[in-house]
Amino acid sequence: MPVLPVPDPPLTDDVVALRVWQAGDIEQRLAGYADPEFQRFSLSTSEPVTAARVREQADQEKREWERGEKVSLAIVDAADPSKVWGGCSVYDIDLEQQRAGVGYWLVPQARGRGAASRTVRLLAHWAFDVLDIARLELTCAPDNIASQRVAVRSGFFLEGIMRSYMRFQGGRRDTMLFSLLPEDLREADEPRTD
Repeated sequence: MPVLPVPDPPLTDDVVALRVWQAGDIEQRLAGYADPEFQRFSLSTSEPVTAARVREQADQEKREWERGEKVSLAIVDAADPSKVWGGCSVYDIDLEQQRAGVGYWLVPQARGRGAASRTVRLLAHWAFDVLDIARLELTCAPDNIASQRVAVRSGFFLEGIMRSYMRFQGGRRDTMLFSLLPEDLREADEPRTD
C-alpha cells in the first residue's frame, strides 16, 4: 500500500483549515477529548484519556497513514492555525475499491458555526480529487442529530441503520450509514436559487 499524500498546502476554505497534527497540539487535543459530547459519541471505551494515550494515538495514526489506511488531520481556525477546533480523518481507505470513511469531531466553541460541514466538504473534495475515491461513507450514532445534519448538508444520502454494528462503551451500538459520491458533492456545491 502506498504512503498517502500529505495535503500540501493544508486544505482550507479560509474559515477552517485542515493540517497535519503537530506535537504542540497534544494539550488542545486532550481538552477536546475531555468534552462530554466527544465522550458521548466518539469515545468507544470508558478508559480515561491521558496525554500519554493521546501521544500513543498520534503515533498509531502516523503508522496508519504510512500504511495507506488513514489520514488524520487537525481542524484549525484558518486565521490562526495554532487554534485547534477539532480533528478529522479519512479512514478505512481501500484504494482498490475506491472507498473510504470520513469522520470528525469539534471542540464546543467551534460547534454551531458550520465548521463540521466545511471540514467534511474539504475532506470529500480531497479524497475524490487526490485519492481517487469513488464512495465516501459517514457513520454516526442514531441519537447524534448534529452529525446527521452535517451529513445531509454535505450532500450525503442516508442508506440505513446498521444494527448492533460496533462495540461501544461496554456494549454494542447501532450506526447510521450515509454515503457520498462525487456527483452528490458537485450537486451539494451548486449554489441554491430557492
